[in-house]
Amino acid sequence: MFKLKHLLVLALWLCSLTLSAQKSSKVYGIIIKGAHVIDPKNNIDEVMDVALNDGRVALIAKNINADQATQVVDAAGMYVAPGLIDIHSRLGYTLPDGYTFRVGVTTIVDAGDSDYESFANFKKQIIDRSTTRVLSFLNIKGGDYKGGANEKGTGDKIASESAKLALANKEIVGFKVDFVGPDWSPVDRGVEAGNIAKMPIMLDGGRNHPYPSLKDLFTKHMRPGDIYTHTYTIIEDINARDMIVDQQTALIKPSFPEAQKRGIIFDVGHGSAFRYSNAIPAMKAGFFPNTISTDLSAGSTNAFMKDMMNVMSKFLTMGMSLKDVVKASTWSPAKAIKREELGHLSPGATADLVVFSLREGKFGFYETAGYKMTGNKKFECEMTIKGGRIVYDLNGIASPLNNFFREGNQFRW
Repeated sequence: MFKLKHLLVLALWLCSLTLSAQKSSKVYGIIIKGAHVIDPKNNIDEVMDVALNDGRVALIAKNINADQATQVVDAAGMYVAPGLIDIHSRLGYTLPDGYTFRVGVTTIVDAGDSDYESFANFKKQIIDRSTTRVLSFLNIKGGDYKGGANEKGTGDKIASESAKLALANKEIVGFKVDFVGPDWSPVDRGVEAGNIAKMPIMLDGGRNHPYPSLKDLFTKHMRPGDIYTHTYTIIEDINARDMIVDQQTALIKPSFPEAQKRGIIFDVGHGSAFRYSNAIPAMKAGFFPNTISTDLSAGSTNAFMKDMMNVMSKFLTMGMSLKDVVKASTWSPAKAIKREELGHLSPGATADLVVFSLREGKFGFYETAGYKMTGNKKFECEMTIKGGRIVYDLNGIASPLNNFFREGNQFRW
């Protein structure tokens, strides 16, 4: 019995030495094998392996030895891209993790649900409690978001206080102006804050009849790098804003491509009022969005928008190339919000990635006016990696299988 006991101890000791030696021989935490990598910043568009370690991209190469990784992802026949960045959402006080990781979004920007008075509470309730990286466009008008007439009266104090807060909080990426008219003074207050903080504004505007001149807006009030969202929106019931396309002639209005050449960033901001009658003629005329975003809310996820990958699928169906759709969902939004450490797979970059498939079949993509496009390809998220950790795995393509969800119950509050 004594000898058997010692033999068991020796066997366990030898086993622990073997496991320790195996662990020390591992160079990488995760290797993704055999996927088609699309990284627009670095002009990569081919089948490569991707190695991650310590929350960073470690190596992209044609063939990386799988034995060097603790965990291997078999992504043959799939695509790998930087984690998606949705720069227009309306989170309110809803935690985003249930909406983001399952469609490859690792960074989401709330567009105006907090201002300089309420941001501290938004940070505590949403930013600090989310595994998704949550950033914020600070509402420039003051007071909790109410819209409408509440946004007409902005002043110097709001601009200066908002800028001061933005400079003190890395989660703030700019200022949201939800404009109602009749003039552009609220935009000017947003720009004032933007000039102080050296940040962009995001404008959701034009709610006045008659419409104020968008040409004046683009040339005299907005700056290169400022963001015009809801580019393809029509709100017919209140005749709320000017449109990118003349609905009678189906011709794009020249002020839009002129502004884009000048450096204004045009964002999709799909929401519940996106219209093909704006998007299709504009794209046929060669006008494509700079950034793709959802305007995510409880209503839009159950209506025509659904999620980030559904919006991306719409633009793929309308003729935007796969590489350009990925760019408008990764590197371009990263630049727009001046977070250039995100949105790419350069060695040393934050290891935020999405593994996706392009499903083939017959898919319907529809919108609020009842128009439907039929496409034969659709984005489907296979895996999401945030900061080097697998946070979503649709079909268990990681080996060994992921244990993130058992470690501390990250998604329970």
